[in-house]
Amino acid sequence: MINLSNFAQLIIALSICLVWIGRFDNIVKEFKQYGIPDLVRNMVGATKIALSTLLVVGIWYESPVFSAALLMALLMICAQIAHLKVRNPLRKFIPSFILLMLSIFVAGVHSGYFFKCC
Repeated sequence: MINLSNFAQLIIALSICLVWIGRFDNIVKEFKQYGIPDLVRNMVGATKIALSTLLVVGIWYESPVFSAALLMALLMICAQIAHLKVRNPLRKFIPSFILLMLSIFVAGVHSGYFFKCC
């Protein structure tokens, strides 16, 4: 199960970096559409990149993974709410929903309560 979690951690981190670094111009447009200030956008981006870094580091040092995954899931819930608020089409919800599910999976694996058998 840890191998699946490590893979999910990499997918989350790479996805966040691709969007928040490689496609930042789209992020700027989306946050304007949501009516969210630039300062909040920058704080969200910095937080997501920091959490992504912790998820990658967590492949070798497990201690930050649970918290980082849980906080990432919280940010993905906020993304879902933002999409809902501006009534985006379903296809806009899918990426953050997938990252939400992956984050919950990673948090579950590293919580100590689930997947004890593996």
